[in-house]
Amino acid sequence: MNKKHVALIFGGNSSEHDVSKRSAQNFYDAITATNKYDITVFAIAQNGYFLDPASSERILALEDEQPIVDAFMAKIDATDPLARISALRAAGDFDIFFPVVHGNLGEDGTLQGLFRMLNKPYVGAPLRGHAVSFDKVLTKELLTVNGIRNTTYMVVDPKIAQNLSWEQVVAELGDIVFVKAANQGSSVGISRVKSAEELKTALADSFQYDYKVLIEQAVKGPRELEVGVIGNDDLLVSEIGAHTVPEQGVGDGWYDYSNKFVDNSAVQFEIPAKLPDSVTQEVKQMALDAFKVLNLRGEARMDFLLDENDVPYLGEPNTLPGFTNMSLFKRLWDYSDINNAKLADMLIEYGFEEFERNESLSYSFLALGEEKIGKFN
Repeated sequence: MNKKHVALIFGGNSSEHDVSKRSAQNFYDAITATNKYDITVFAIAQNGYFLDPASSERILALEDEQPIVDAFMAKIDATDPLARISALRAAGDFDIFFPVVHGNLGEDGTLQGLFRMLNKPYVGAPLRGHAVSFDKVLTKELLTVNGIRNTTYMVVDPKIAQNLSWEQVVAELGDIVFVKAANQGSSVGISRVKSAEELKTALADSFQYDYKVLIEQAVKGPRELEVGVIGNDDLLVSEIGAHTVPEQGVGDGWYDYSNKFVDNSAVQFEIPAKLPDSVTQEVKQMALDAFKVLNLRGEARMDFLLDENDVPYLGEPNTLPGFTNMSLFKRLWDYSDINNAKLADMLIEYGFEEFERNESLSYSFLALGEEKIGKFN
């Protein structure tokens, strides 16, 4: 039987570029372990160009990236309007895209728009699911309208921020808040704030990444929970994972970029999370409800905060969750009796299934001939 041909895409021009490489390594190994697919890899360099498979394989093997990119750029015609994606021709007639591009380009719907234009199946959520979920403000608005509990917040742009006082923030949200760039991931552009001076610094940091910034009420005495959801219509929910960092809730400790991807030796993990049965069921149901409301398909990780009274708040969805050795999403499915190879195979099958479903939709139109225009008085 002929193997299906997978185009695995990783990298990108976001702050999560290196995280994507490590996620892609694990997915590459998982897809290979199924023995069902041929794989061609494409790295997206930080300048936004797709690299050829040979160069991409070297980057996936963690060779020094910049010389490889420089050599590739020296060989191409950068004046070609399609130069950024021309390397995709090297894959030939592949069957499905498997994007592992976190953050900008991959998790905001951009790549999914390209896949749809090329009329190819792909793993994960559709363009609109990614785009809405990547925007923290739009996500919270949809969650709120649909009765899915999340924290109180305000939204500011640079003009509003100029006249925003710490006293106003405290009056509306309390004396500890989180400041977040609306469109960013992996705790980049996020700060924990408890003073006027910290607010000023945090806003300046977040505005580096977006012109829309979320200021969010902190949850008291929080535990952070994560739960995975996979599927299209028939959804599976993983076990719930919990993690805490030193001084979380009482000091400045929180699950930031360093704790997630650089050194999580001080982080305490608990899988499955020890929770009252009622809370476990509520968190899983909230995850399922959010997955449907946000029009997600294939895979997602839902992040929650549990307050000191065991009340869960949905923090945010991750439509293309990290799959590094440090990523809790990867471990959650292990504890749910779905190993890496099985998970990769299921995600690919979900991608084919969703493509076939969408192929049945009609986009027919009536051709226009001689139009008759009404009379204007």
